[in-house]
Amino acid sequence: MNLAPALQSILPKERIKTRLIDLYAYASDASFYYLVPQAVVQPISVEEIQALFHFSKKYQINLTFRTAGTSLSGQAVTDGILVDLSQHWRKIQVEENGESVRVQIGAVGGAVNTILKKYKRKIGPDPSSINAAMIGGILSNNASGMCCGVAQNSYHTLKYIKFVLPNGLVFNTEEKSDYQRLEIEAKEIFEGIKKLREEVLSNTSLVEKIRKKYKMKNTVGYGLNAFIDYEHPLDILAHLLIGGEGTLGFIAEAVLRTVPDYPYKLTGMLYFPDIQAACDAIPALKASGVEALELMDFPALKSIANLKDAPEILKSLTGDQTALLTEYQANTKEELQEKFNYAFENCISKLPLAFEPVFTTDAYQQANLWKLRKGLYPAVAAVRQKGSAILLEDVAFPVENLGAGIRDLRKLFEKYNYTSANIIGHAKDGNLHFILTQLINEEKEIRRYANFIEEMVEVVVNKYQGALKGEHGTGRNMAPFVETEWGGEAYQIMKKLKELIDPEYLLNTGVIINPDKSAHLKHLKTLPIIEEEVDKCVECGFCENRCPSRDFTLTPRQRIGIRRALQRLQQEGKQKECAQILEEYKFDGLATCATDGMCATDCPVDINTGELVKRLRRENHSPFAQRNALRIAKNFKLVEKNTRFSLKVGNLVNVVFGKKAMPRLTSSLRSIYKNFPLWNQYLEVGNEVNHTQNNSKVQNLTAQADFVYFPTCISRLMGGTAANTLLSVAKKANLHILIPYNIQGHCCGQAFSSKGFSEAYQFTANQAIESLWTWTKEGRLPVIVDVTSCTFTFQHSRNYLSAENQKRFDQMQFLDTIDFVADIVLPRIQISQPKESIVFHPVCSVYKMGLLKKLEKIGKLCAKNSVIPQFAGCCGMAGDRGFFVPALTQSATLNEASEVKQKSYDGYYSSAKTCEMAMSEAVGKSYQSILELIEEVSVNI
Repeated sequence: MNLAPALQSILPKERIKTRLIDLYAYASDASFYYLVPQAVVQPISVEEIQALFHFSKKYQINLTFRTAGTSLSGQAVTDGILVDLSQHWRKIQVEENGESVRVQIGAVGGAVNTILKKYKRKIGPDPSSINAAMIGGILSNNASGMCCGVAQNSYHTLKYIKFVLPNGLVFNTEEKSDYQRLEIEAKEIFEGIKKLREEVLSNTSLVEKIRKKYKMKNTVGYGLNAFIDYEHPLDILAHLLIGGEGTLGFIAEAVLRTVPDYPYKLTGMLYFPDIQAACDAIPALKASGVEALELMDFPALKSIANLKDAPEILKSLTGDQTALLTEYQANTKEELQEKFNYAFENCISKLPLAFEPVFTTDAYQQANLWKLRKGLYPAVAAVRQKGSAILLEDVAFPVENLGAGIRDLRKLFEKYNYTSANIIGHAKDGNLHFILTQLINEEKEIRRYANFIEEMVEVVVNKYQGALKGEHGTGRNMAPFVETEWGGEAYQIMKKLKELIDPEYLLNTGVIINPDKSAHLKHLKTLPIIEEEVDKCVECGFCENRCPSRDFTLTPRQRIGIRRALQRLQQEGKQKECAQILEEYKFDGLATCATDGMCATDCPVDINTGELVKRLRRENHSPFAQRNALRIAKNFKLVEKNTRFSLKVGNLVNVVFGKKAMPRLTSSLRSIYKNFPLWNQYLEVGNEVNHTQNNSKVQNLTAQADFVYFPTCISRLMGGTAANTLLSVAKKANLHILIPYNIQGHCCGQAFSSKGFSEAYQFTANQAIESLWTWTKEGRLPVIVDVTSCTFTFQHSRNYLSAENQKRFDQMQFLDTIDFVADIVLPRIQISQPKESIVFHPVCSVYKMGLLKKLEKIGKLCAKNSVIPQFAGCCGMAGDRGFFVPALTQSATLNEASEVKQKSYDGYYSSAKTCEMAMSEAVGKSYQSILELIEEVSVNI
């Protein structure tokens, strides 16, 4: 059935996705399961959710809700209708001075915590995926994580919840009248829940079992503790939705009680001679007041030993040496020191450690340690055998049995030849994750996994009375074993609950309650070998929030997923489907990727999907296109001259016929020529560069110069007075700047590189370095570059240079204007007129080059209040994308622009002209270079 026409009766066409590329883009989540949906829909209101429930029942097609898709047990994939909630439902509202927060399900957990930070509060759940995971998944999986244990998970921090049942009725526990309304309007459900509660309470052994099992982490099956913790059916139902994995209803909004976010932290790694010694130390460390205790066994540690910023000591580990990432937290420095002194004297100093413990209060070092721990799963997966799947299991043992449980698990690893298995986890809670590499393209391999799981269930459940899922949810992965863990009586209550709320099993079919005892072995996701740049990816989704096209076309994870889908389809001989997806990929996958590399900043293994896109673009170019690009590069001076003339003509047209004349004209031309660029109203033709400032001749300037200034082609063409402003600022700082007399025609090559014109890029980069070698007096003068992305391009151009130019490059220093202003200019000038309030847009390269602190320093010195927006991200301009695909920049800037427009500022600043244009368009205020800021607030000494 083609669902699109029928769905258009309840949703607009633009929020219904049924193209092949869309269906395959959403076929996988972070788990090792894979199902292709029949349609993907994006509702924006409760009313549309109600309509979808009615549609599901009418056509007998199942619905599955998904927010970030970072779930690991197969609860966010479907062969029915996938309801994508990631692009809307993002409301975050702090209440009670931070004591609680009202959130919609599309809000990212990390974003909620960022807003709460100024109140010294955070949400209770703290999963390792919190910077990607959204509230919908956090609630629906009853997420916990590193520090929250059991007491501060989603279930225990829920204050109010608004939800929609499959019958279309909406209830809100914040509304007192809804308690009575449930009894009146949903009497069968009301009475059914009462009856189930009575059934639970009348079974004393079951009550005892429930209490015991929820003293440790447990997300297997439905949260039966709701029946003994609450009395009214509405409260019971509300808490059954937590951890219900979207099988009982739709969560629209929740109010969560927040928990303290201690501002002072002391973090370090404790290394033990073996894993048993680490486990034996856990009770004493817990008693010492530790907040976090993260276990990493020897194989896991070795898998991250060579990652950027990994502690050097990891490379020297041997045998079975194991680490506990340990953190103490407090409200004050004094309290923290007192707490740690007590812990060290009474516990840490007495532990059988393999190395001296080293703790740090440095925020950067702490963040790096946590990034390594949180990224262990994808990092371990990155070194797996190519083409194999990666399975992440999640079990919990009573803490006193943790060491014994690990020993038995390792015996199973050995028995079933899982030689590369890794163990990590939240040791304080006895919660372990172990990572297995598994080939799933052969029946014998699937049988091996099945036999392993059967024995693992026996060890965890029957031998140690543990939980088969501590925090990842039941999903499809453990659905066949819910009855095994809970027993027949409890399982029957769960089945009755499902049939009471969703009698036709249309909501997230196959998850939690699944009669198929082989469900965990079906629809497994293969990870075929595709491209060197991205084969390490396990589709965890950590990258997606950084992507400028995430709400427009595809995310980095989806771009990779589509490449894998194409490989699978080719193996199945489905050439027609391949051809269709490849055609759709040209725009969704290639044309709308900003290639900004921001996806790599949150990727635990630094996968830069932009590099893949550049290569694919390169391979898609014909030899003629490559030759033409090289011809343009070799004649760039003429191209620059002609472009400048065209821009001047455009400005003149606007002067004569009004400022909307060129936008209208270019829009009309674009309707005829689809690749014609659009005019941006904030475009300023760059002033001709004056090469003899300070009334000196060029040769004298060369002798006097402190720096060589490389005005980028963007600034020369569109930068207005950028060059003159830099010279003016330098003069105030008593610095001598050389602008080379023959700068025209020179470029860093970024435009060619991002479009995949490799020969043109190599020519341009080499030409620039050769000229700069002369201008800098053979590398003795630093080079100032006035567009941050161009600075980044220069700094990373070495691999594309000739051997001779590589030697020259190694002796050169490239400074961005942010470096120049923060490190050199500000100490030499006087700030006489600081702004009241300003806002920055940090361009992508600011993050990649680690310049954010310097930008903050500039803001602190130049304004009483300087702001870097919480939702600051890539604007999607990517040099010229905004001229050709304006919808990309509109989508990419939406969140940041909405945040900025909530207040009025005395100045708006950035460090790349085209990004300034994109943000100006989005915010409706003129963004300027940070050099303009310095010019405005400073005087001559």
